Amino acid sequence: MSRAAVLGRPVSHSLSPLLHRAAYEALGLTDWTYEALDIGPDDLPVLLAGLGEEWRGFSVTMPCKQAAVDVADVVEPLPALLHAANTLIRTETGWRAENTDVGGVGMALQLAGVSDVGAATIVGAGGTASAAAVAVASLGAEHVDVVVRNPFRAGDVTRVLQVLGVPFTVTQLADATLDSPLVVSTVPIGGQPDLLHLPWRGGHTVLDVLYAPWPTPLAQRVGAVGGTVASGLDVLFWQATAQVELMTGHPAPIAAMRTALDAALAAR
Repeated sequence: MSRAAVLGRPVSHSLSPLLHRAAYEALGLTDWTYEALDIGPDDLPVLLAGLGEEWRGFSVTMPCKQAAVDVADVVEPLPALLHAANTLIRTETGWRAENTDVGGVGMALQLAGVSDVGAATIVGAGGTASAAAVAVASLGAEHVDVVVRNPFRAGDVTRVLQVLGVPFTVTQLADATLDSPLVVSTVPIGGQPDLLHLPWRGGHTVLDVLYAPWPTPLAQRVGAVGGTVASGLDVLFWQATAQVELMTGHPAPIAAMRTALDAALAAR
C-alpha cells in the first residue's frame, strides 16, 4: 500500500483528498490512499520521524508550509527561495520539499485572462503571498506593491522580489490605494472584513486565493463594483495536478480530476 495525505490546521474543509483520490481511481492506483491529517507546524517533525515506508507524499497547507521546508532533508530551489513548501515527497534519502503553489497561481492568473503583468498588488505576507510574487514575476511584473497590516511581516515576500529583481513597495493596509490593475489577495477569510473598505474599482482583476466559502466577502465587494474576480479553485486544482505527478510518477488525469471537483462543488 502507498499512502499520502494533506497536512494542516484546519484541514477538514480541504478538497485535496477529493482531487487526489479521483486521480488514483483514474490511474488505476487501487493500492493508494489519501487522507487529511489535522496537525500544526510543531507536530510535523514528530509525525515525519514516526512514519513507515508506505507514506509516499504530503500536500502541505497552512500553517505548516514553512515548517515543511525546515524539516525536509532536501529542499528544491523554489521552496528554498520562498521558505515555503506545499509538497513533501518521500525519496531514498528522506523527504524532499517542493512547491507547486507558484504554478497553481500562474495558471489561475492566465485562466483569468492575465497574460502580461505590468504592475501588481499582493495583499498578505505568508507563504502563498511569496508564491504569488514568483508567479507575477514570471508573467513579467515590473513593480509589485506588497500590502500588509504590519510592514514588519513583509520580509519573506520582499526578499523573494529582491532576489528576482522586481522593484517593490510595502504599503500598510490602511493606506492602500490599489493602483495596480491586478491584485492577488492571500488574506484568510477572518481577515477579509478589513479589505472591504479599500478603493476597489471596475478595472481590477482580483485573484482571491480562497475558494470556500465562495463567494468570499472580498469577491462580493469586487464584483459589486464591476471588477473581475477569480477564485483560488484553479490554484488548488493546478497545484494538485502537479502534486499527483510528483507523488505517483504518473501524468495527472486532468479531466477526471476536474470532473470530480466540479461534481463536488455542484453538490454543495
